[in-house]
Amino acid sequence: MFDFENGEVILIDKPLDWTSFDTVNFIRSLVNRCYGIRKLKVGHAGTLDPLATGLLILCTGKMTKQIDTYQAQVKTYTGTILLGQTTPTFDLESEPNAFFPTDSITPEQIEAARLQFIGDIKQYPPKYSAIKIKGKRAFDYARSDEEIELKARDIHIDDFKLSLDRFPELDFEVTCSKGTYIRSLANDFGKALGNGACLKSLRRIRIGDFRVEDAWPLEKLRQHIVETGEAFKEWKKEQLEKEQKQG
Repeated sequence: MFDFENGEVILIDKPLDWTSFDTVNFIRSLVNRCYGIRKLKVGHAGTLDPLATGLLILCTGKMTKQIDTYQAQVKTYTGTILLGQTTPTFDLESEPNAFFPTDSITPEQIEAARLQFIGDIKQYPPKYSAIKIKGKRAFDYARSDEEIELKARDIHIDDFKLSLDRFPELDFEVTCSKGTYIRSLANDFGKALGNGACLKSLRRIRIGDFRVEDAWPLEKLRQHIVETGEAFKEWKKEQLEKEQKQG
């Protein structure tokens, strides 16, 4: 049984098409309904886009104070970069806006480009991102076709592995610092090849020492909260009755 009020760190395997905010709201509402806990603090450590799946750390109660600590830890992702096209969002959430031939790209060129993205690098966030600029999210400016200046950020990439087995789709594994946008990495990688690229799929498999194989699938977590909720309410009722008798 979870102790949501005192604080829990819950590992969730976020499903496709859910936002991180959707997941937080879902758990908060479920705990309210099943455990009878109102105004529960719930937050997440590190946003995942709707088209990404994988490890999402949720903190409740007093453990929300630890969110910044978890967010700062090194993260590992797997996924697929699609060569030969670009999109405004740098992933498949938007339609392609340019196409490029990939027949002449060689393994040697891919390796040379890959090496450019290991170590300390500067990266521009996607214009379709949640970064705040003058009180507005970057994606709000992008959707209204307003020009904004996004500043490059210092990030660190520990490792960037690529597989050419399904070329022009490149399966990858990347281990990187906080603040790294894998969508930007895909777009920048295409530019480094003198071509175009976008992110086809993404899965976060590790945050620090936390791993996705230890995470709850959302449906199993829902079932567990529903099943333990009644027991928690009964326990709270018994505690209240004891306090009243003692008083």
